[in-house]
Amino acid sequence: MNNITAIVVTYNRKKLLRENIEALLNQSFSQFDIMIIDNASTDGTYEYISDLARNYEKIKYYNTGENLGGAGGFSFGIKKACKKGYERVWIMDDDTIPQTTALEELVKADKLLNGDFGFLASTVLWTDNSWNKMNLLRTDPWHTFEKVNLVEKGVVPINRASFVSLLINAEAVFELGLPIKEFFIWSDDQEYTDRLSKKYPCYYVSHSKVIHKTVTNEGSNIAVDSMDRIDRYKLAFRNEYYIARRNKAKKEYRINVRGYFLTILRKSKDYKFKRIKTLLSGVLAGKRFKPEIDYISQKEEK
Repeated sequence: MNNITAIVVTYNRKKLLRENIEALLNQSFSQFDIMIIDNASTDGTYEYISDLARNYEKIKYYNTGENLGGAGGFSFGIKKACKKGYERVWIMDDDTIPQTTALEELVKADKLLNGDFGFLASTVLWTDNSWNKMNLLRTDPWHTFEKVNLVEKGVVPINRASFVSLLINAEAVFELGLPIKEFFIWSDDQEYTDRLSKKYPCYYVSHSKVIHKTVTNEGSNIAVDSMDRIDRYKLAFRNEYYIARRNKAKKEYRINVRGYFLTILRKSKDYKFKRIKTLLSGVLAGKRFKPEIDYISQKEEK
């Protein structure tokens, strides 16, 4: 068994998933396995990729049995991978298309750091090769770059990243637990990378590049997003409230909520009441939201 596995969470996007798998199979560094975590797709996902799943021993397919959301899918996959004994898990969504050397560059950084990291994050581009606005990184503004040799090689300390091409050290998972599956969607990556970076050094690896095929490159904004996506913002504000509460940053969270409220009033061209109601209901839900972190006790599966 290889010591790295790629974990791809998918739901009803079989064409993008196939493109993702083909990009994974074409990686310049090939010593890794692939775990497809299907959130009970209803579009014939398995049938569409079954030839790949059958013909490549390194591909393992798992159906969760129900839609667990992105957060639940990643929690499910990471738990299974760590219990099977993988030392590194490379996670991504089904609309992530890794460039040929994406994993090779992450492995180089792993060796450069002697394995001393919680996670390594890739450069995430949009389809026109501009930075994908859904995948912004964050670093401590007060951090000083003592290890200049790392920065010169494109390895920069950070404390937050997205789940779009993130290489996670299994040691950190065993110690700090899994992503919170109850988040369902949005902010699960923010919470988890924050959690890891508080205990382990974490890094952005600029030479590792992937394309994130989001429909647009406008990011997410409740004030202007289409109405078919508005309901999910309740989860976003609920989850962000939990993170702010845990980090003792409720004052900053209230300032952000006020900003969203004013932006809706000023910029929304339709359904202002619906948008405001969703915002407020998310905040109220966040006050009652108290999920538990799941931990892995040992490597049980083979």
